[in-house]
Amino acid sequence: MKSFKVIFGFVILFVLSGVDTWAQCAMCRGSVESSMGNGRNNVGVGLNTGIMFLFVMPYLLVAVIGYLWYRNSKKALQERQFIASRVKQAYQG
Repeated sequence: MKSFKVIFGFVILFVLSGVDTWAQCAMCRGSVESSMGNGRNNVGVGLNTGIMFLFVMPYLLVAVIGYLWYRNSKKALQERQFIASRVKQAYQG
């Protein structure tokens, strides 16, 4: 039940903080519209590249942390198995 409350709290936090993100989208749209009115078409490409960069980075960061965690836990498991086999040999021999 405690984990449900924590998850529910995070969901509420993200929903309430979402108002600021919609404001940024309106600002970006206004910037692109004003640039298109001036005859510059290359602003949209830079804006899309920036959006993709911001979209990919959190997932990449989580993937790297997950990989490092997996590698370290695998290494620790091998060490525990090695120690267990040595202890087993010591008791048998």
